[in-house]
Amino acid sequence: MPPDHRDPTQASEWLRRAHSNLARARAGRSVPEVLYEDLCFDAQQAAEKAIKAVLVHRKVAFPKTHDIIDLLTILQRSDLEVPEEIQQADLLTGYAVETRYPGLSEEVTQEDYAQALELTERVVRWAESLLSPR
Repeated sequence: MPPDHRDPTQASEWLRRAHSNLARARAGRSVPEVLYEDLCFDAQQAAEKAIKAVLVHRKVAFPKTHDIIDLLTILQRSDLEVPEEIQQADLLTGYAVETRYPGLSEEVTQEDYAQALELTERVVRWAESLLSPR
């Protein structure tokens, strides 16, 4: 039977969705109408889903939230050491809501986007390393 790509109890499905968001974030501004805010939203979503993949893999319950530091704190409470360079991904949390709507934040710059992408790629690699068989 093929895998159910909607099954939220499968860490691989969370990671698959993280990869999809990361691919969209990496696509960059292929046309001028694409906003850095939206690319950073996809970056945040990729990091969030990668962290949720780790939580699912470790069978740790988590609330519906976009707050990266809350999710990482839950992981730490489950006796998983979260490296400082992964905790820095908390900077992505603001892209989950504030930058998605006009007037809620300052304009996102190309430098902000580059930083968001680098942080997200770091989180996704970290999650992959925790989910890969040893």
